[in-house]
Amino acid sequence: MSNTRTTPEVTWAQRSSSSDPEKNYIYLTIAAPDVPKERLEINLKPTSLTFTGHSESKKTTYHVEMDFYAEIDVDNSKTHHTSRDVFFVLRKKELKEEYWPRLLKESKKMHFLKTDFDKWVDEDEQDGAPDDAMAGMGGMGGMPGMEGMGGMGGMGGDGGFGGIDFSKLGGGGGDMPDLGEGGDDDDDEEDMPGLEDDEADKTGDSKGKAPEKKSDDAPAEKSKIEEVS
Repeated sequence: MSNTRTTPEVTWAQRSSSSDPEKNYIYLTIAAPDVPKERLEINLKPTSLTFTGHSESKKTTYHVEMDFYAEIDVDNSKTHHTSRDVFFVLRKKELKEEYWPRLLKESKKMHFLKTDFDKWVDEDEQDGAPDDAMAGMGGMGGMPGMEGMGGMGGMGGDGGFGGIDFSKLGGGGGDMPDLGEGGDDDDDEEDMPGLEDDEADKTGDSKGKAPEKKSDDAPAEKSKIEEVS
C-alpha cells in the first residue's frame, strides 16, 4: 500500500477575557492517530500553524496549514500529544472580552474544521464555566522549538493535565443523554393496561352482584302476592 496524504480533522473551542491572559485562549485538537512523537513536525507562528505527522501503521501522512483570525502568543501556548491526536492550548495575544468570530483568517467554510462542542462554552456563559479549566496544564509541552516536537521533553505520562475532567468543559452538557430516553413515559404506558383491568374488574363485580340482588328480592315479591290473595 502506497503512502497517502490526508487532511486531518481539526476541532476547536475558545475562551476570552479582557483582563486575564490565563482565560484568553483557543482549544485546538488535530486528529492524527498512530503518529509517534518523532514523526511529528509542528511549526507554530503568531498568525499560523503548520502540522505534519506520519503514521506508518496507517500508511498516511497527515498535513494541514491554518492561518489564524488573529495573533496568538506562541511563548505561552502549550501542546499535548497522544496516540490519537495532538491537543493545543493557544493563548490569544490580544486581551478581549469578545470571542473570535471564527478560527481562521478566511471566512469560507473548511471541510476539515469543526466546533469542539465538548469544550465549547457560549461567550455569555463563561462566568459559569469551571474556574479550574486550565488547572494542571502547566506541565504541558511548551511551544518554542516545536520543530520535531523538541518542546515536549520532560512531559509526564499524563502530559501535565492534572486529572482535569474534560466533561465539565462543555458547560454541563453531560446530563443530556438522560433526556429523551423516556423512562418515566414508558412506566406510565406500562401502567395503563393495569388501570383498564381494574376498571374491568370493578364492572365485572357490579354485574356479578346484580343477579344476587334480584334473587334476594324475588321471594319478597312472591310473599306480598300471596298475602294480597
